[in-house]
Amino acid sequence: MAVTQRRGRKIMMTPGELDEFLTTQRTCRVATVSADGAPHLSTLWFAWDGISLWLYSITRSKRWADLRRDPRIAVVVDTGEEYGELRGAELSGTVDFVGEAPRTGEPCPELDAPERLFARKNFDMDEMPHDGRHAWIRLTPEAVASWDFRKLASF
Repeated sequence: MAVTQRRGRKIMMTPGELDEFLTTQRTCRVATVSADGAPHLSTLWFAWDGISLWLYSITRSKRWADLRRDPRIAVVVDTGEEYGELRGAELSGTVDFVGEAPRTGEPCPELDAPERLFARKNFDMDEMPHDGRHAWIRLTPEAVASWDFRKLASF
């Protein structure tokens, strides 16, 4: 994974800070490329396993159709209200589709860990509920840019 930022290195998150941030945040914004080349932005819950960002998407969504046609994606996870509280990360790359689509819960060892993480984080459950409408998208980022404006106070 490449660190893509030149400016702002003083406020970028360390690998440990980034891991903690992505592990604890719940919501991300997902940017895809529409068939006509226009950007499409949507919001999803996600799980971070320390290497990849796991997105559980409705398979009949525009986002899903966009990614099936063009697997390039950018995802932003951010938080904060006041300027000095702003923190976030942009992760980009190409996605992989993992498991059956839509997901009905058929055994898929590759999904055991992300489904457990996602279910605990978002549903406070030990097992992932499957509704036959969603499926898994994995982003193993090729580039990451991060910021933590709380670090500005030390300059």
